[in-house]
Amino acid sequence: GPLPITALSLSVLTICILVMKNGFTIIGKAAPADEKNFNAELGKKFAREDAIRQAWPLMGYALRERLCAK
Repeated sequence: GPLPITALSLSVLTICILVMKNGFTIIGKAAPADEKNFNAELGKKFAREDAIRQAWPLMGYALRERLCAK
């Protein structure tokens, strides 16, 4: 029979894990609003962009910490 909605949602979820030079990890994710629109290449692109978008505030915080320590 048909898969439950949660199984369908997970089958089109793309996850990107960025590992920073210091070992810190950031997880980006992407999923289409409709499973019929799933595109693996776009999922990879959007998940990576999501992870990078999350990295910027963390890098800004780290810079401020270094500047304040001087």
